[in-house]
Amino acid sequence: MADISLHFSSKAPLAGTYTAFNQIFNAWRRRARERRELTQLDHRTLRDLGLTASQVQFEANKPFWRD
Repeated sequence: MADISLHFSSKAPLAGTYTAFNQIFNAWRRRARERRELTQLDHRTLRDLGLTASQVQFEANKPFWRD
């Protein structure tokens, strides 16, 4: 008769989960930093980028988890 174990001890599925969460958190931090930096730009730089103050305000007010 075959000996069947019901215990599974591989940690491989968690490694993928950790990597996915890490990528998400990095994207959130990057978005928050970029939006914060965007609000620090002066009017002349915004004009060079083709952005208006209202566009910057709209982007800066979005939560970090929103793309």
